[in-house]
Amino acid sequence: MSEYQYYEFQAIDRPLSDADRQALRGLSTRARITATSFTNEYHWGDLKGDPVRWMERWFDLHLYLANWGTRRLMIRLPQRLVARPRLDRFLRCVDFVRIREAGDNLIVDILQDDDEPDYTYEDDDTDGLAAMAPLRADVLAGDWRLFYVLWLTAVESGELNDGDTEPLAGIGPLTGAHKAFADFFGIDQHLLHAAAELPLHANGELSEAEVHAVVAAIRDTEKTALLCRLVAGDPHVAAELRRTVREPAATAAADHTDTGYRTVAELRTRAAEIRKQAKAAAEARREAERQRRAQAAEAERRARLVVVRRRGTAVWREVETEIEKRNAGGYDRALALLLDLRALAEEDGTPAAFSDRVRSLRDRHSRKLRFMERLQQVEH
Repeated sequence: MSEYQYYEFQAIDRPLSDADRQALRGLSTRARITATSFTNEYHWGDLKGDPVRWMERWFDLHLYLANWGTRRLMIRLPQRLVARPRLDRFLRCVDFVRIREAGDNLIVDILQDDDEPDYTYEDDDTDGLAAMAPLRADVLAGDWRLFYVLWLTAVESGELNDGDTEPLAGIGPLTGAHKAFADFFGIDQHLLHAAAELPLHANGELSEAEVHAVVAAIRDTEKTALLCRLVAGDPHVAAELRRTVREPAATAAADHTDTGYRTVAELRTRAAEIRKQAKAAAEARREAERQRRAQAAEAERRARLVVVRRRGTAVWREVETEIEKRNAGGYDRALALLLDLRALAEEDGTPAAFSDRVRSLRDRHSRKLRFMERLQQVEH
C-alpha cells in the first residue's frame, strides 16, 4: 500500500501577497504556489501546517483527500452574509460538519472518514477544487442547496425522524458543482435524485423585467453604498445583489411550508423507488448487451461455418497439420476446427460419419496426451 495525500487551497476574496507566498514557500519547497492557490501532493510526509490556521489567515477554500478514505472541504464565508441560525437548521444532525468562527468569517469544515477506504486511489481520481469552487459564490448569493445536500447525509444515516421535513422545498436542478460535491463525499445518488425532482422555488430564473423591478425598488442610499463598495473593490457586492433579487421568491416559498415540503419518509421512499428503477434499468442494459454479444457471436460462428463448409475435406487436412505441430496453439486451433466440423455434421445429419473420423484421430494421436484432453470436448 502506498500513501497518497492531496492538498489544495484557493484564495478568492484577496489574492496572496508576495509576503504571503514567501511564508507559504517557507512551509513547502515542492508545492505549486500562485497568487490565488497552493497545491501539493504527498506520497510520504505531510503538510507542515494546520489547514484551519491557513484558512483563517490566507484562504477561502480548501480541499483535502487521502487514499485511506479521508475527504475534507473547508469554505470560509463572511459572517455578515450567512445567517448562522439558518445554517444550523441544515446541519444540526450532520455529525461530520463543524462551523468555526474566525474573526469576521465562518469556516464550514466538512471532514469525512470512509469506514471502508479504497487504497487503490489514483492521483487523477478527482477534478480537484475547481469543480466545487462555485459552491462558495452560490452560498454568498443566497443559494443554500449545498447545505441541503449535506442535510441528506443525516437522512441517509438515520439521524432524522420520518416525520421531519426537508429544509428547502426541492433543490432541482442541481449544478455541476453540487454533483461534484456529492460524488466527492459519496452521498447517496438516489436520495439526491429524489430531492432534486422538485425545483428550488427560491432559485427560479427571474425575467429581466422582474430583476429590473427588484433592483429599482432598492433605496437610492443603498444603491449608492453598493456602488461605493464596488469601486472600493469589495468582492461581495455582486453576491449581495443576487441575494437581494432572490429574497422575494425565497420569502414566498417560506410562506408555504405546509404545501410543498416533503418529509424524510417521503424522500426515503422515493429514493428507494429510484434505486429499484435504476437497478432494473441496469439489468435491462446488461441483458441487452448480453443478447447483442450473443447475436454477434452467432453471426460470427455462422460466417465461420460457411467458410469451413466451402473448404470441404481440406479442413480435415488442416486439423492433421495443426495436431502435428505438437504445441498448445496447434492443438487449440485443431479443436476449434473440429467443433465447427461437428456443428456442420449435426446440421447435415451425419454425426455418425463425424464420430468415425474423430475416433480415427484418437487412434493415430493417442500418445499426444494434451491433445487427447482437448479431444474430449469434441466427443461429449
